[in-house]
Amino acid sequence: MTDTIPIRPAAVDDMETILGMIDEAAAWLATKGTDQWARPWPSRPARDTRVLRGIRGGCTWIAEDRDEPVATITYRQSGNQKLWNTTEQRDPAVYVSRLIVSRRHAGDHIGSALIDWAGRQAVEAWGAQWIRIDVWTTNTALHNYYEKQKFAPVRICQFDDPNAYPSAALFQKPASEMDLDAADRFAVTCGRQEPGRLPPSACP
Repeated sequence: MTDTIPIRPAAVDDMETILGMIDEAAAWLATKGTDQWARPWPSRPARDTRVLRGIRGGCTWIAEDRDEPVATITYRQSGNQKLWNTTEQRDPAVYVSRLIVSRRHAGDHIGSALIDWAGRQAVEAWGAQWIRIDVWTTNTALHNYYEKQKFAPVRICQFDDPNAYPSAALFQKPASEMDLDAADRFAVTCGRQEPGRLPPSACP
């Protein structure tokens, strides 16, 4: 892999690539004793619609190495209102989701660097003070991973229906704790321009 990893906005043509990365991650997670992504939530069409919305909204990015997909990340300015309360959402923040690293690049610390990259983009774009993420509720190994990345647990949201939302363990870290050297591993390229693309701050 090159020292600098190109990253670009995802295009609709990347939809199958991203879904393939999700399926690869789901197969690997199944070997780790977690039910994360065992089934698309709440259904495959609904999951795919969310992925497509992130792409069309300009919130989803793909990092590549010699045209090979390395990782994908989605980030936005607004958090899920079922998870983050009104007081929390008054604070400028970036909300990260669908962070996936190809298994071929596992161990290269790309995931943590991508989070810091997204954090820096958000600081520059809208003055984000927090980097926030909701994590699969039952995947305690992943909770531990984020704590090692300087994220503090906020809470696990409780719903009357246990199947209402499976990714309800909330974590955050101050944007001031970003590793800027790690963020510098990525170089933004123009990517494929599509009509109607919105900036991440406007992503639904």
